[in-house]
Amino acid sequence: MGVALPVALFLLLGLQTASQLFTIAASIFLVWGVTDLLASILERPRLSNRTPGGAIREDWERRRSED
Repeated sequence: MGVALPVALFLLLGLQTASQLFTIAASIFLVWGVTDLLASILERPRLSNRTPGGAIREDWERRRSED
C-alpha cells in the first residue's frame, strides 16, 4: 500500500520525472502520519463528550507539561 498508492497516482496523473514520484510519496507519507496522530488522540476513552479541537488542545498542553 505504501508503494502502490504513490505509483498508481504517478501513473494516473501522467507524471514523468522521478522527483514528481518522490514528491507524491512524501506527501502521502506526511498525510498518513498526521492522520495516524489525530486518530490516536481522538480514540482515547477520556475524550467522550469533547470536541476534537478541545481534545487536541488538552493533549498538546499535557504533553508540554510532561517535558
